Amino acid sequence: QVQVVESGGGLVQAGGSLRLSCAASGSIFSINAMGWYRQAPGKQRELVAAITSGGHTNYADSDEGRFTISRDNAKNTVYLQMNSLKPEDTAVYYCAADVAVARYWGKGTLVTVSS
Repeated sequence: QVQVVESGGGLVQAGGSLRLSCAASGSIFSINAMGWYRQAPGKQRELVAAITSGGHTNYADSDEGRFTISRDNAKNTVYLQMNSLKPEDTAVYYCAADVAVARYWGKGTLVTVSS
């Protein structure tokens, strides 16, 4: 069993910054990719950024340059530094961890950006 827990969401004004954290724990031998996804009201869940165990990163076009994903493999933790936040970034942000052939999801953390 693998648990994934996000933290760091909250309310921020447009132009502000937030740092999200996600920790995976449980029956983990190794984690392949970890990533952040978000789902705004009435929209589908979409990729924000992902990072492999080797540090290769992938960003959504709308986020690259404003968001930075990083990872601490020793702690099974991934971070998302979000700068220059916009109201359209408002969403529930979910963390995903790929362990073996399965993907495990956290319950999400709400980010609200006020204009």
